[in-house]
Amino acid sequence: MDQLPVLLGVGGVVLLASVLAVRVSIRLGLPSLLLYLAMGVLLGEAGFGIRFDSPELTQSLGLAALVMILAEGGLTTRWSAVKPALGTGIALSTVAVVVSVAVTGAALHWLLGLDWRLALLWGAVLASTDAAAVFSVLRTAGIGKRLTGALELESGINDAPAYIAVVVLAEGTTVDWTLPLLVVYELTAGLVIGLAFGWLGGFALRRAALPATGLYPLATVAVCVVAYSSGQLLHASGLLATYVAALVLGNSRLPHRSDTLSFAEGLGWLAQIGLFVLLGLFASPGRLLDAIVPGLVAGAVVLLLARPVSVVLSMLPFRLPWREQAFLSWAGLRGAVPIVLAMIPLSHGLPGAQRLVDAVFVLVIVLTLVQGSTLGPLARRLGLAKKSEAHEIEVDSAPLDELGAELLQVRIQPGSKLHGVYLSELRLPVGATISLVVRAGAGFTPQKTSRLQENDQLLVVTTSVVRDAVERRLRAVDRAGRLARWKGESGR
Repeated sequence: MDQLPVLLGVGGVVLLASVLAVRVSIRLGLPSLLLYLAMGVLLGEAGFGIRFDSPELTQSLGLAALVMILAEGGLTTRWSAVKPALGTGIALSTVAVVVSVAVTGAALHWLLGLDWRLALLWGAVLASTDAAAVFSVLRTAGIGKRLTGALELESGINDAPAYIAVVVLAEGTTVDWTLPLLVVYELTAGLVIGLAFGWLGGFALRRAALPATGLYPLATVAVCVVAYSSGQLLHASGLLATYVAALVLGNSRLPHRSDTLSFAEGLGWLAQIGLFVLLGLFASPGRLLDAIVPGLVAGAVVLLLARPVSVVLSMLPFRLPWREQAFLSWAGLRGAVPIVLAMIPLSHGLPGAQRLVDAVFVLVIVLTLVQGSTLGPLARRLGLAKKSEAHEIEVDSAPLDELGAELLQVRIQPGSKLHGVYLSELRLPVGATISLVVRAGAGFTPQKTSRLQENDQLLVVTTSVVRDAVERRLRAVDRAGRLARWKGESGR
């Protein structure tokens, strides 16, 4: 008990420093994970002397943090943004992973003299990209929705096949004709479990009259966690179940949606900070010096050979322009996920596993510095960066159970086609009306002749029966303007 105030104080200081580090990382154009790793190293044996060397605990805590990160990623992903990139995202998450494992393993078997099992294990560990690392850089780059959607889907889904490959190779599972069937089962079952929990969770939350608003975000995240546990217990992919459940929930008609997404975002940041600090704490600077050469060799193989080849082969059916393929090849950032995956063979006591962990630390740091600082300039050089990218409207809802109605809070984003639309041109379904518009901090009751503007906040009162139709209509006009129906835009 005497140490509790010290531990809480250190934890609070680290958390505050990590929050401030986000601003520093944005100004530098680099993922904040590097600063979090540095904090962990500073707290570790080479700095303040905190000794932490348990690979089993690191793996367990790392997977727990990864579940939170995937849940946040799925909840905050708009289906309309990733739908156009569904095919490319799935191909990058599956075909590209297989190609990357094979190419990386073959190259490292020849360059580093690793035996085939260990070489392929290196390839499996390095096959997964990291959502937190990728989007902390892309957030201000202005990349088009198709590319960001493909990268977002890839980083959310490819953890599952990479994790399966690492476990199979670390446990020495016999490779025969049943192995592909096992992988297909795990991924398919994980997908089905995620869809089921996402749909059932959304259905239950819409009908639950919880006594406090803050309970809805907790219940939503709990559904994602239970989806992971169910997937693992059924020998399916719990990681894929988590992401799919969160994706379905995030695109469902959730009560207090804005509060839920804000809570999930904060929880995701907390998981990232804790994970990277923990991994930095586990690292030993003395061992990392010996891992510089293999780490640089592995990084060069992944960056210059395995990633480009995997992108080109997986994108063959989609005929993407070479500029987009070049950007996808360079945007495969590695972050915490490969380090967590590298803990699996180390916890199994596999010979050479410690060297792999140390090399992955070096590789992540180097590739983050190289890729993170050049993604923005590369996008501009390839003509893929846009000065401004319109964002979809934000819609939040609060149920009024006794009245059989709901309140929708709508924020019109810059670039929205709702800008300049008269209220009469919205043609909302019967049973819905805009009761309040807040503009520049001042509210007023709108008339039919009132025109909407960017950054307006709308309060829409609607019956529960037409609630979905109201949101579809608002999203349709947001995307296509007052003539949305004539342009075939349904808002789905």
